[in-house]
Amino acid sequence: MSTNALHDAVYAKLDFALDDGICRRAAVGLVVLATDHTIEHEWRRLLTQDGVAFYESRVYNSADITPERLREMESRIAAAVALIRPGERIDVVAFGCTSASMVIGEENVFARIHEARPGVACTTPITAALAALRALGTQRVALLTPYVRAINDTMRDYIEARGVGVTRMASFEHANDNEVARIDATSLRAGVEHLAQSPDVDAVFVSCTSLRIAGLIPEFEARTGKPVISSNFAMAWHALRLAGVEDCEPHLGRLFAL
Repeated sequence: MSTNALHDAVYAKLDFALDDGICRRAAVGLVVLATDHTIEHEWRRLLTQDGVAFYESRVYNSADITPERLREMESRIAAAVALIRPGERIDVVAFGCTSASMVIGEENVFARIHEARPGVACTTPITAALAALRALGTQRVALLTPYVRAINDTMRDYIEARGVGVTRMASFEHANDNEVARIDATSLRAGVEHLAQSPDVDAVFVSCTSLRIAGLIPEFEARTGKPVISSNFAMAWHALRLAGVEDCEPHLGRLFAL
């Protein structure tokens, strides 16, 4: 028997069937900043629902968090979205930068996403935070951020223009995104508790996708007795809801219990 015939005798071409894959319920596209250390780590812990998957792409940005540098990202968004599962189904696209979403404008971010994915549902951290605050019935929110004052003032005005009062603000005022990702749990806990103790605060919003807080939210809510949300936390919740995934998961925090 020849070598080829021997190989043919031991080789089998198999039939197969296809299922709906790991994203049978929801396929979420996530655009991550080049400097972001945190969002993927937190989303892996939040998006664990059976049949849900997220797929990420990165967009170049400067580590210097200023309005000028944030605006530069707009022209790069569509190209980043185009790299996420080309030709395959995506149910929602999330753009992972809170401050840039405000500086560029949510509608402009969505327009850039739709250049690559026409008609897809979209969210950003500020879009999601506002949706979360409304869902929680929040009238008065406190803001905790790492941003410089100019961005904080923009965020306050942006939120208040959309119907939620900002009654307290606190900031670490640190403009280096790489170092913001290393602000520790003790610092975050102190900031949240400082803001939540005020009687004119219904909930606390911790803004910035780099801050490592999503896994601490159940603890913070138990300590303060008030809802706490963050950029990554709210955007994960909103992306799921936009994709039609309505699982009630109170162990993650009050928002996910809705």
